[in-house]
Formats: sequence, C-alpha cells, structure tokens
Amino acid sequence: MKFLLWLILAVISWPLAVFALLLYPIVWVLSIPFRLIGISVEGALGLVRGIVTLPGRLLGRGRG
Repeated sequence: MKFLLWLILAVISWPLAVFALLLYPIVWVLSIPFRLIGISVEGALGLVRGIVTLPGRLLGRGRG
C-alpha cells in the first residue's frame, strides 16, 4: 500500500517523491528512541496494572 502511494506521488510530483524517499530513513532512525520509550512505558504500566489487579484476581479465583 505504501509503495502504491509512493508511485502515485512520483507520478504527480517526482521531486516531492524523491524528497520523501530520502527523508523516510532519517525519520525512521529518529523515531527509534520514542519507540523504545513507548515500549518501556507500556511495560511499566502493565506491571502496575498487574500489581493493582492481583488482589482481585486472587480473591476472585475461589468463585465460579
């Protein structure tokens, strides 16, 4: 899908398509730290959620 959009952009405006093609790897590399922060925050929030819901899960296990 991305390739098809790039081809359409290349037909409409080839300088913009070349600029996007050169800029994409730079943006990808710059976004790596933000992805790592997102993974870390998601893991920390999952741990907090697990700790908070642990008593309810332990007490609810006897029912049903």
